[in-house]
Amino acid sequence: YAIVEQRADMGGTWDLFRYPGIRFDTDVFTMGYRFKPWRNAKNLADGSDVRAYVSETAAEFGIVPNICFGHRVLSADWSSADACWTVKVRRNSDGDVVTYKANFLYMAAGYYDYEAGYRPEFPGEANFTGQIVHPQHWPEDLDYSGKTVVVIGSGATAVTLFPAMAEVAKKVVMLQRTPTYLYPVAQTSTLDTWLRKIMPANTAHAITRRWNIGMQRFAFRMARRNPERMKRNLLKWAREKLPADYPSFEKDFVPPYNPWEQRACAVPEDDVYKAIASGKAEIATDHIDRFTAKGIMLKSGRELEADIIVTATGLNLVTMGKMAMSVDGEPTRMSEHYYYKGAMFSDIPNMVSIFGYVNASWTLKADIVADYVCRLLKVMDAKGAKIANPKLGKTDMPRLPFVGEFSSGYIARSADNLPVNGDRHPWRVLQNYHAEKKILTKDPVDDGVLLFSGPTAAIVHHQEELIAAE
Repeated sequence: YAIVEQRADMGGTWDLFRYPGIRFDTDVFTMGYRFKPWRNAKNLADGSDVRAYVSETAAEFGIVPNICFGHRVLSADWSSADACWTVKVRRNSDGDVVTYKANFLYMAAGYYDYEAGYRPEFPGEANFTGQIVHPQHWPEDLDYSGKTVVVIGSGATAVTLFPAMAEVAKKVVMLQRTPTYLYPVAQTSTLDTWLRKIMPANTAHAITRRWNIGMQRFAFRMARRNPERMKRNLLKWAREKLPADYPSFEKDFVPPYNPWEQRACAVPEDDVYKAIASGKAEIATDHIDRFTAKGIMLKSGRELEADIIVTATGLNLVTMGKMAMSVDGEPTRMSEHYYYKGAMFSDIPNMVSIFGYVNASWTLKADIVADYVCRLLKVMDAKGAKIANPKLGKTDMPRLPFVGEFSSGYIARSADNLPVNGDRHPWRVLQNYHAEKKILTKDPVDDGVLLFSGPTAAIVHHQEELIAAE
């Protein structure tokens, strides 16, 4: 096997993003590897700790020699005649295009555009005399100590930046159009700390991981079954953490949607509320009218002065790392294909792609998809098959969004380019770890939908031999 990586080092997201406070937004026991215990006391790992953890794991399990760094995939073309993918890759060092041949293609390219984040154009930007920064391309030498900063956004990136920058900035304002649900997370895991005192680290890690998976699922189910109760609990917690005289709670902390209709944001050790209580941080809920020389003029008529404006406005979602793809010479549009078991796609042979959970840690899905690939390859070997193809056939199945009721902007902006969800098994993505774990790790691989065969060239050759014999 070969792992083709466009960056110069491993780590993906955690190597690319270097903004202040960058960290996991879910607990490390479910975001980390199940087979590699997390030994740091932190529950929400910092970006630098994540990079070290990933590198250590890759070295420990002998993965590094198989990684081709500085290689960007351009295209992948499937040939049924040869039962083979031809993958074109550009080498960053000299620009040369090299070719890989592969029996099986396993896409772990993430879901957003590494080249640029989502960045709307604001009226009057050219008038602003300060600096505008996007978190995806954070300048290493940016000095914001003693300066006034406006962070545009209310998602995980903004919620992370807001308290982190307030530690050294003169003032930080998080400018949001609508609030996001915030939920508390302890910086250390009491359960894991206690378990490590009485049992081996691997066992403690496994138990903590299982507990946290259950709690994630419980919270999401509660949000779906009784959204009003979940909403009351989250808002009650927020009220308790804010100063008693906070002037605009409804406007700044009550979203116009139910919990988990968009992704909620973790707040470790009440850092957002502590920043507000310190007087160095503020939330402003309003719409931008235009940029000015001094900062941002809001629709309400208020002007937010700033030395630095951070546009934490989101990501651009892409499929397959923007790789061009074709099957037997026909260009492939992912929006024309249904997900199969949340891992493969209708009528695209010998390819698996990982898209993690929107309501839990990404790695949970990566784990069970990896299990499924191993099972699939073993079945193919046992059958002597070279091709495994999820065949859809004729159907009146509706074309549904693959993330269901999830309405976050980065999903909505890219809906026309994403694979679709069906309304029945195995064409339906469930966003349910326990259910999909059974499907991918226990249910039969040979299910009558996934068709196994050999190369069509071999079939044609065999038919020609029969004709010649007759």
